[in-house]
Amino acid sequence: MAAQNQYGADSIKVLEGLEAVRKRPGMYIGSTGERGLHHLVWEVVDNAVDEAMAGFATKVDVRILEDGGVQVSDDGRGIPVAMHATGIPTIDVVMTVLHAGGKFEEGAYQVSGGLHGVGVSVVNALSTRLEADVRTDGYEWFQTYDNSVPGTLRKGEKTKETGTTIRFWADPDVFETTVYDFETIARRLQEMAFLNKGLTIELTDERVTQDEVVDEVVADTAAAPKSAEETAAEASAPHKVKHRTFHYPGGLVDFVKHINRTKTAIQPSVIDFDGKGPGHEVEIAMQWNAGYSESVHTFANTINTHEGGTHEEGFRAALTSVVNRYAKEKKLLKDKDPNLTGDDIREGLAAVISVKVAQPQFEGQTKTKLGNTEVKSFVQKICNEQLTHWFEANPAEAKTVVNKAVSSAQARIAARKARELVRRKSATDIGGLPGKLADCRSTDPTKSELYVVEGDSAGGSAKSGRDSMFQAILPLRGKIINVEKARIDRVLKNTEVQAIITALGTGIHDEFDISKLRYHKIVLMADADVDGQHISTLLLTLLFRFMKPLVEHGHIFLAQLRCTSSSGSVRNRSSPTPTANATVCWRRVRLRASASTSMTVSSVTRVWARWMPRNCGKPPWIRQCGYCVK
Repeated sequence: MAAQNQYGADSIKVLEGLEAVRKRPGMYIGSTGERGLHHLVWEVVDNAVDEAMAGFATKVDVRILEDGGVQVSDDGRGIPVAMHATGIPTIDVVMTVLHAGGKFEEGAYQVSGGLHGVGVSVVNALSTRLEADVRTDGYEWFQTYDNSVPGTLRKGEKTKETGTTIRFWADPDVFETTVYDFETIARRLQEMAFLNKGLTIELTDERVTQDEVVDEVVADTAAAPKSAEETAAEASAPHKVKHRTFHYPGGLVDFVKHINRTKTAIQPSVIDFDGKGPGHEVEIAMQWNAGYSESVHTFANTINTHEGGTHEEGFRAALTSVVNRYAKEKKLLKDKDPNLTGDDIREGLAAVISVKVAQPQFEGQTKTKLGNTEVKSFVQKICNEQLTHWFEANPAEAKTVVNKAVSSAQARIAARKARELVRRKSATDIGGLPGKLADCRSTDPTKSELYVVEGDSAGGSAKSGRDSMFQAILPLRGKIINVEKARIDRVLKNTEVQAIITALGTGIHDEFDISKLRYHKIVLMADADVDGQHISTLLLTLLFRFMKPLVEHGHIFLAQLRCTSSSGSVRNRSSPTPTANATVCWRRVRLRASASTSMTVSSVTRVWARWMPRNCGKPPWIRQCGYCVK
């Protein structure tokens, strides 16, 4: 009989030192995947940048070594090597003891990106080897750590330089991958350079890139083998490396310009300001562009707070308040109008918010959200003062910003109307549609067809000539509104547009659901004249902009009606054939005879319809209609 599981005093295990880190690495670096691997780099780089923030360093050098390690160097003060009160060198305390560092007291650092004090010790715990070269106290000092175990601290030559160089090799038994991504590191280092005005950060990748690797050639006429001297010379030759230097004298202003580099700014200048308080500093740069999405980046002690936090909350509250107050005071917004929302105001905004907090409170070791409650009121106060001053001092630019926000509010209201519209279930929900749509009796969308015809006269004739089992007719009155030149609220007020949207049943834009499509063949059957082509163009534009998947999945057809004279001969149009154009697909549909719409008066006429195939890039029929897919 198996022994019962016992739970007693000896079941409790105390993890000593860095053992806890190796046992539960996710608690300290978030994950053991690629994100956690790069977090090791951030921890070491943060320490180097802290020296720059404290005013003791001007340059940071990061290298991805050829053998897969990483080296980070700075010209700061250097990690202390003197004997610590615990009886071991201070550098060993920093490297091997959790919650040890110079960032818990106010003397060494006023602000820092490494509050938790586990940064470099965690890197040591999760590396097979770590090497520290320190230049301090007039000498070079060398220390190594194999599997977190320190060696003997060695004293080197005299030097007048100061700084620290850390090299480490991540443990492949801990991480899913130990291959660093150059672009990921480059983006982070570029952010650090933006946030620390004047700081120079260099990144070098010493690994051999794929295009530099010479594969073994297997051929009938293989080249003569290389001599031992040639092979040795190639091995000793320096490899080509990637190298980037980040240096931004403008700081956050350069950051905002970088964000807006591919966009059109609606104001010529970048708003930038800063403020200081007891234990707090804030710097903000911002500029609106003609786009429709906001791009707000927040940082606390140079740590990228992806989830925002109290500093972003303070900024948002102040911005919304200032813009609404200014708009009402300058009569740019009527008193009876509702206030602009934060989303309205931030449409097209590119902004960077950087705060420095003496005692930051991050949510978790990965530091993705700032939690200091006092930071919100501090940032809000500074923003209220500075933004109010800017709006008053720049009335022309301020008016442009407010007008964009008002336009955004109108679009928001129109979008809400669109959502309300697409949630309507049946055709009878829109006035005027019953009686206009002659629906088919079939309830199977795959067998149902909808013919959109021009005018009530053509609609009446088409209704009398259709097969009511599977063919539905929707007549339109004249030309529909041009959706390319009208705001969405005007578009949705158009009766003909409402009829089309509701008849199809799919909804529009984000609410679009192709599974609710009521007809799998939608045939646009306008007259064979210039006006008819214009109507087809307007309809195609509506379908492409509001219900694009219908075009992509091949549900849209253009009817090619046979133009005939009274004698029955075809006038000025050749019958389409499957070989007329290799990139155009044709399909034949049948419609009973009718006395109008320029169709032949035979008992059954054949209507050719062509549609966009699923894998066709820019179908000629869309180009021919005067609309090019973008």
